Amino acid sequence: MPASKTRERLVDVARQLFAKQGLENTTMNDIALASGKGRRTLYTYFKNKEEIYFAVIETELERLSAKLFEVAGRKMDLEEKLVEMIYVHLGSIKEVVLRNGNLRAEFFRNIWMVEKVRKHFDQKETEYLINILKEGNASGEFAVENVALVADVVHYCVKGLEVPYIYGRLGEGLKKAETRQIVKTLIHRALRSEHA
Repeated sequence: MPASKTRERLVDVARQLFAKQGLENTTMNDIALASGKGRRTLYTYFKNKEEIYFAVIETELERLSAKLFEVAGRKMDLEEKLVEMIYVHLGSIKEVVLRNGNLRAEFFRNIWMVEKVRKHFDQKETEYLINILKEGNASGEFAVENVALVADVVHYCVKGLEVPYIYGRLGEGLKKAETRQIVKTLIHRALRSEHA
């Protein structure tokens, strides 16, 4: 098995074990046994459990990043693209957390560990937002004075909505179509010039 496939296998097995047993209850030996690889192979790729946990989070964030990249590249109404970016972000984070069972609790408990890994992902997402806002300014659809600041604000607002969204507390009682329209109206009012 090529080195990259072996590493992917170890990360996937670790993710499943963390989801089932929790991070604290999973040992490096558990991961080595469940993957069918020896401890030596595991330690060739990862120094410790924290390192493999980071790799699990990175893998999940790479999936999310790929989805956002796909949305960012679509030819569509720019307001609608921003709304789609927001919902893809929230939906993907929820999917990651729910798919990872017991890791869900660890995800929130180890927020500083997660933040360390998320830094690169957050920068990429902010770049996507900056590009959409610049495109909107260039086309006259948006009138954003400080694109970098607005992209940061949008990014951190969405990030702050993750936990309520995951627990179903965001827009409680509203249908998804209703919440999307409200979000689109907020974006419209915040980013358009009075003349647009």
